[in-house]
Amino acid sequence: MNSLLDKIPQIPLAEWTNKAMDYISDHFQGFFDQIQESTENTMNAVSDLLLAIPAIIMILLIAVLAFFAMKKKFGLAIFTIVGLLFIYNQQLWDELMNTVTLVLFASIISIVLGVPLGIIMSKSKTFESIMKPILDFMQTMPGFVYLIPAVAFFGIGIVPGVFASIIFSIPPTIRFTNLAIQQVPKELIEASESFGSTGFQKLFNVELPLAKSTIMAGINQTVMLALSMVVIASMIGAEGLGVKVLQAVQRAEVGSGFVAGLALVIFAIIIDRLTQSFNNKKGQG
Repeated sequence: MNSLLDKIPQIPLAEWTNKAMDYISDHFQGFFDQIQESTENTMNAVSDLLLAIPAIIMILLIAVLAFFAMKKKFGLAIFTIVGLLFIYNQQLWDELMNTVTLVLFASIISIVLGVPLGIIMSKSKTFESIMKPILDFMQTMPGFVYLIPAVAFFGIGIVPGVFASIIFSIPPTIRFTNLAIQQVPKELIEASESFGSTGFQKLFNVELPLAKSTIMAGINQTVMLALSMVVIASMIGAEGLGVKVLQAVQRAEVGSGFVAGLALVIFAIIIDRLTQSFNNKKGQG
């Protein structure tokens, strides 16, 4: 049986993939270079702006945001102050701001692309049938694999890190948006149609407001997945807390690795609770 299988010619998938990547690089490298340069300049400007704000002011601003986001409850605000002061005390503030920039860009782009794609999926069964296996592929592929095309298209740096983070984190927003709109009661849609609502009026006045809760749950997952890519993105030159974790692993420095990992956990908790607060009418916290 093995000898029979050995006679089957090997499918040259790796060779085909290399040729496809070479073709894209040869014909579209100028386009990718422009995206890389403009995105890197914008992200550097945002990082510089965040670092220009004194740390104590930034901490207080985030704590105030947390206070009002949780409906004037002190739990998250106190945790924010203590946690961010700890990160500053450990001399990881610059790395935190770089991480904020990466997560911010990856999340915004994922949301801007993901919500419209989810809406189109909910309106078109054909598009939904095409997108579902693509999303399955994107969610099951290990995050490290996304670094290969990211580096091939954009080289080394923070831009390929954002590119890989977008691919890894965008599926929840697309899926949840599609699911949310499909779950809107048909009676309400029919009622809006009986009043002569156009397609856009139904979407923005009926479907999206009713689907907001589920869509926000997807956005929350997207933000957290983007944050989970921080360490992986550091392997291709993306700055931030991930670099400290990667260096600790390479040097077997348990202490510094634990501190950097704890800083990531603190940041993740703050981001998670803030994004959930937009979907929490009672502001439990």
